[in-house]
Amino acid sequence: MTPNSPALPGPLVGAEWLAARLGEPGLVLFDASVGAHRGAGRRIPGARPFDLDGELSDHGAPAPHTMPGADRFTEAVRALGVDDTDTVAVYDGAGIYSSARAWWMLRAMGFDRAAVLDGGLPAWTAAGLPVEDARPAYDGPRGSFTARPRPGLLVGAGAVAEALADPAAAVLDARTRERFAGAAPEPRPGLRGGHMPGALNLPFGELQREDGRMRPAGELREAFTALAGERERLYFSCGSGVTACVLALGADLAGYRRLAVYDGSWSEWGLPSDERPVAVGPAR
Repeated sequence: MTPNSPALPGPLVGAEWLAARLGEPGLVLFDASVGAHRGAGRRIPGARPFDLDGELSDHGAPAPHTMPGADRFTEAVRALGVDDTDTVAVYDGAGIYSSARAWWMLRAMGFDRAAVLDGGLPAWTAAGLPVEDARPAYDGPRGSFTARPRPGLLVGAGAVAEALADPAAAVLDARTRERFAGAAPEPRPGLRGGHMPGALNLPFGELQREDGRMRPAGELREAFTALAGERERLYFSCGSGVTACVLALGADLAGYRRLAVYDGSWSEWGLPSDERPVAVGPAR
């Protein structure tokens, strides 16, 4: 880290912290909103678009929001003006939804100087802080970022199947209880309803307070311990690998260190397959 890059207090920063450092050299701010929030037309001043619906997903993969390879990720992040020595803050328009995915992707590619804005854009505006009209693209200078992949932070179906059979590991699904049980239809066509046999259900919103900010570390630890017991190896899944990263953020804040996100998540596991079994009803 260079002297010009702000030091992070941890993987989560508040609106006051960001407001005090906005515009400082060495600080890059990303808007990682997806869906309707991506086109909302306003942003925190100076934010650059970390487009998970666009170039920062591998559209050649069968599942949406798949992590691109190291070379493509390097090129995309360099095009956003990020240097290896920078500090990155990331937010989204929903609160803490897709911003955690951007944070986890950077971590999986070897970049640790990144944090999520607690409560996202709603918390920023609730604090009376300024916004500006969003621009469609970043057009500043390129950066020197280089991806250095860390194996095991983003995993495939095989690793998740092994974790489901491992009594020392727990697989937690961030989808709603209705989708987990197979009582509500999946939003993506062609997917089976239900969950992986042996998985546990922890809807990502349960890690957040009513105002959209993350719950305190002690409460987060209690939420994970209530499901996983003493197990310290945690694997996270969701619909397409996005809100699973909210669980990863919560677990990191709670002090867990052996964490992995299932990149394909239910968009892969839920496809018709004799090799990936499905259970319905509440977790057993």
